[in-house]
Amino acid sequence: MTQDQVKKMWVADQGDGTYKNPILYTDYSDPDAIRVGDDFFMIASSFSNVPSVPILHSKDLVNWEIINYVMERLPFERYDTPQYGCGAWAPAIRYHEGLYYVFIPLPDEGIVMCTTKDPWGKWSDPHFIKQNIGWIDPCPFWDDDGTMYMVNGFAKSRIGFKSALYVSPVRDEGAGLVAFPDEGGFVYDGHATQPTIEGPKLYKRNGYYYIFAPAGGVKPGWQTVLRSRKILGPYEEKIVLHQGNSRVNGPHQGAWVDTQNGEDWFLHFQDVGSAGRIVHLQPMHWVDDWPVIGVNEDENGCGEPVEQYRKPDVGAVYPINAPEDSDFFQGNTLGLQWQWNANPLEQWYELKEDGLRLFAQKQEPGKLISEMGNLLLQKWPAPEFTLTACLRLEGMKDGDACGMLSLGKYCDNLLICQENGTKSLWQIIEKKGKLWVEESRNKLEAVEGEILYLRMKVTNAEKISWEVSQDGENYHSVGQATEAEAMPGGWVGVKAGLAAIHQGESLGGYVKVEYFVYQK
Repeated sequence: MTQDQVKKMWVADQGDGTYKNPILYTDYSDPDAIRVGDDFFMIASSFSNVPSVPILHSKDLVNWEIINYVMERLPFERYDTPQYGCGAWAPAIRYHEGLYYVFIPLPDEGIVMCTTKDPWGKWSDPHFIKQNIGWIDPCPFWDDDGTMYMVNGFAKSRIGFKSALYVSPVRDEGAGLVAFPDEGGFVYDGHATQPTIEGPKLYKRNGYYYIFAPAGGVKPGWQTVLRSRKILGPYEEKIVLHQGNSRVNGPHQGAWVDTQNGEDWFLHFQDVGSAGRIVHLQPMHWVDDWPVIGVNEDENGCGEPVEQYRKPDVGAVYPINAPEDSDFFQGNTLGLQWQWNANPLEQWYELKEDGLRLFAQKQEPGKLISEMGNLLLQKWPAPEFTLTACLRLEGMKDGDACGMLSLGKYCDNLLICQENGTKSLWQIIEKKGKLWVEESRNKLEAVEGEILYLRMKVTNAEKISWEVSQDGENYHSVGQATEAEAMPGGWVGVKAGLAAIHQGESLGGYVKVEYFVYQK
């Protein structure tokens, strides 16, 4: 297989001046975005996967590519091992006086800030502006007089309550917060009419302060907007986007952006279960100083999501593009589509001209594969696909287990295991409940030769099945199929990836990966 045979899995640009939703069928949860000049930048949560907080770039809000990450590592030793459901929650990005700011909540540690003058380049190390538990979804804002503020929500799982929003002045451009009661405080309680209000984004327009905030819960919820003449309220409320008669459940948390030509647009996510939280783009306009998002055919002020629409007017036409998914490992760094299951170590991998070498890391007795940090993972790029990995096995040693995996509610591993110089194919499945429980370990067949092609098939975002080939042309089914379900309590979609573990006492070997390719 060659790169010329590979096409991007999901392309939103229809090539006729329109786009289809979602613009990204990829788990970019809790998106926030800004425009700086002719450039749009979007960031998203990444929880405990590393590198952390992806940055995507676009010229037209439809065609995106991933360009960087804000943090190379998560800033605590606990993240040297997988911490599902923890890590970098919903971040916010802003640009002020030549500097890009990203606020990132770590719900168990506090809120950190990173800055840069170049979003393609190096970001500053994370600096705590608030060390505490349970403050989430922070968003910075500069008022007309230059005063810096932050709005945030709260995680009931950490602090014991939710459905409230809080505004704090920020001192010295991010050195810390001005503590209540000196200034700031709770500005909105959503329990009565906007339950589970969270993810606030603070803006100002025509003398009004606006807080855009989702409510109602992730899958069944809606987008609420609050407005006030004073930053600390009191705030009026209005639901401006809901599912209505559309097929898009829970259209909410996201970002309002404008174009160079004065149009307004709204980026938001939709939780589709196994594939995670995918990204939509909605037109937006203003009526009586309230935003209306999507289409509003009955003119009641509350819009519904669009499936297809004309592209934003940005004054030019740009090439059709989409984030990278397939990889032939021909550079000297990993593609930006990859993340590790925990803070990585240099000895986990090596890139050479002939591909990626994954070095088998010791699996301690009693430790599950899903608890290994050196799992190399990717988000799904589409709801249905075939994924093929070409593996060369000559570097494996006795005790090594190397191959492909699907990580969701089921950690479904198709691994080549070597014992006494003999290789065999195994399927090892772990299921996530309240705890990881190893469900099955099945030896499938002998492996002959030093090259093997493993293939994962995802059908309609519902089922994962496996095939194998020794020549890359003739495949046969192996193992049992598993349900494609997102990990409960992890807030991320199912991921595909590569594993290299060592189950013996001696040093492990390695597996060489020539390519990792998606096909329709």
